[in-house]
Amino acid sequence: MGRVTSYGAIARYLGAARSARMVGWAMNNSHTSKVNVPAHRVVNAAGLLTGKHHFSGSNVMEELLESEGIRVENNQVVNFEAVFWDPVKELGIH
Repeated sequence: MGRVTSYGAIARYLGAARSARMVGWAMNNSHTSKVNVPAHRVVNAAGLLTGKHHFSGSNVMEELLESEGIRVENNQVVNFEAVFWDPVKELGIH
Protein backbone atom coordinates (compact mmCIF):
# COMPACT_ATOMS: atom_id res chain seq x y z
CA MET A 1 0.00 0.00 0.00
CA GLY A 2 1.18 3.51 -0.79
CA ARG A 3 1.90 6.30 1.65
CA VAL A 4 1.33 10.06 1.67
CA THR A 5 2.90 12.92 3.54
CA SER A 6 2.09 16.59 4.03
CA TYR A 7 3.74 19.84 3.09
CA GLY A 8 4.17 20.59 6.80
CA ALA A 9 5.81 17.24 7.53
CA ILE A 10 8.39 17.87 4.81
CA ALA A 11 8.99 21.40 6.11
CA ARG A 12 9.54 20.08 9.66
CA TYR A 13 11.97 17.47 8.36
CA LEU A 14 13.92 20.21 6.57
CA GLY A 15 14.09 22.22 9.79
CA ALA A 16 11.73 24.91 8.58
CA ALA A 17 8.50 23.98 10.33
CA ARG A 18 6.70 27.18 9.32
CA SER A 19 7.51 26.80 5.64
CA ALA A 20 4.81 24.41 4.46
CA ARG A 21 3.78 26.88 1.76
CA MET A 22 7.33 26.98 0.43
CA VAL A 23 7.26 23.18 0.18
CA GLY A 24 3.99 23.53 -1.72
CA TRP A 25 5.61 25.93 -4.18
CA ALA A 26 8.50 23.51 -4.66
CA MET A 27 6.06 20.66 -5.33
CA ASN A 28 4.15 22.82 -7.83
CA ASN A 29 7.34 23.61 -9.69
CA SER A 30 8.49 19.99 -9.68
CA HIS A 31 6.21 19.19 -12.63
CA THR A 32 8.59 20.99 -14.97
CA SER A 33 11.66 19.29 -13.50
CA LYS A 34 13.57 16.56 -15.30
CA VAL A 35 13.86 14.79 -11.95
CA ASN A 36 10.95 12.51 -11.10
CA VAL A 37 9.37 13.97 -7.95
CA PRO A 38 6.36 12.04 -6.59
CA ALA A 39 4.46 15.25 -5.82
CA HIS A 40 1.13 13.41 -6.00
CA ARG A 41 1.99 11.87 -2.60
CA VAL A 42 2.08 15.26 -0.85
CA VAL A 43 -1.23 16.57 0.51
CA ASN A 44 -2.26 19.13 3.10
CA ALA A 45 -2.38 18.42 6.85
CA ALA A 46 -5.98 17.21 6.62
CA GLY A 47 -5.27 14.85 3.73
CA LEU A 48 -6.88 17.08 1.09
CA LEU A 49 -5.55 16.99 -2.48
CA THR A 50 -4.87 20.72 -2.51
CA GLY A 51 -2.20 20.45 -5.22
CA LYS A 52 -4.33 18.55 -7.72
CA HIS A 53 -4.84 21.56 -10.00
CA HIS A 54 -1.10 21.55 -10.76
CA PHE A 55 -1.35 18.21 -12.57
CA SER A 56 -2.17 17.83 -16.25
CA GLY A 57 -5.77 16.79 -15.53
CA SER A 58 -8.16 17.42 -12.66
CA ASN A 59 -8.17 13.76 -11.57
CA VAL A 60 -4.52 12.82 -12.24
CA MET A 61 -3.40 13.20 -8.61
CA GLU A 62 -6.29 11.08 -7.38
CA GLU A 63 -5.71 8.45 -10.07
CA LEU A 64 -2.00 8.20 -9.22
CA LEU A 65 -2.75 7.80 -5.52
CA GLU A 66 -5.43 5.19 -6.15
CA SER A 67 -3.05 3.25 -8.42
CA GLU A 68 -0.78 3.00 -5.36
CA GLY A 69 -3.56 1.73 -3.10
CA ILE A 70 -4.52 5.07 -1.50
CA ARG A 71 -8.29 5.57 -1.37
CA VAL A 72 -9.56 9.08 -2.11
CA GLU A 73 -13.10 10.36 -1.61
CA ASN A 74 -14.22 13.94 -2.20
CA ASN A 75 -10.62 15.05 -2.84
CA GLN A 76 -9.46 13.73 0.54
CA VAL A 77 -7.31 10.72 1.46
CA VAL A 78 -9.43 8.11 3.23
CA ASN A 79 -7.92 6.84 6.49
CA PHE A 80 -5.25 9.55 6.28
CA GLU A 81 -3.63 8.75 9.63
CA ALA A 82 -3.05 5.12 8.64
CA VAL A 83 -1.26 5.97 5.37
CA PHE A 84 0.56 9.09 6.59
CA TRP A 85 4.36 8.99 6.35
CA ASP A 86 6.19 11.32 8.74
CA PRO A 87 9.82 11.74 7.68
CA VAL A 88 10.79 13.16 11.08
CA LYS A 89 9.62 10.00 12.86
CA GLU A 90 10.97 7.59 10.27
CA LEU A 91 14.20 9.32 9.23
CA GLY A 92 14.92 11.70 12.10
CA ILE A 93 15.88 15.34 11.83
CA HIS A 94 19.41 16.03 10.63
